[in-house]
Amino acid sequence: MRNFFGGGEGTGSSRGPANKIPRHSSGWKDLQKYLKEQESLRVLDIGPTSSTNINYLTSLGHSIYMANLVEEAARPEWVIAGEGGEGNSYDVDRFIESNLNFSGRNFDVVMLWDTADFLPEAFVGPMFERLRDVIVPGGRMLAFFHSTNDPNAAFCRYHLTDTEMVEMQKAGSYPLLNSYNNRKIENLLSEFASYRFFLAKDSLREVIVTR
Repeated sequence: MRNFFGGGEGTGSSRGPANKIPRHSSGWKDLQKYLKEQESLRVLDIGPTSSTNINYLTSLGHSIYMANLVEEAARPEWVIAGEGGEGNSYDVDRFIESNLNFSGRNFDVVMLWDTADFLPEAFVGPMFERLRDVIVPGGRMLAFFHSTNDPNAAFCRYHLTDTEMVEMQKAGSYPLLNSYNNRKIENLLSEFASYRFFLAKDSLREVIVTR
């Protein structure tokens, strides 16, 4: 995890320029209103580093921390090889402790984006459990979920804007591993206080979650 108070673009898994595609986001519109009404929030942005996000959130007086879970989860060190013909499994506990250990910090806002869709399924439930633990009561989380298993879906860096749009920029060649209907999303979020779905014209479901 890294804490930024301004600075340049991280290297991540995507190097070199890529097109930014604007996308209307009702979830971002809702979260943006909250960010502008509050002061000195701690924000966790889960995804490839965006200097745009760093500059925007610090300009509102908030602190931003970043963690790219998809890039980390793709490393072979988390795979436990099966024996006797059994399939591989994952060292879930070590992954969570290594990548979602915030040294006692809690967060007012988490921007999860579509991270859950690109993680091995074994990591998804424990990730939401840890996020619930580190979000303060009443804190918010913005999450996107793919509703269809689109083999052409790209893993993206999401750039914030001061409008109702976010800008999507391809950030690596990671396969879409999961897709979610409303029931699956509700199961993942069952331990949170509340959640609200937003309609979208594409295959992404947007949810604002309240701790």
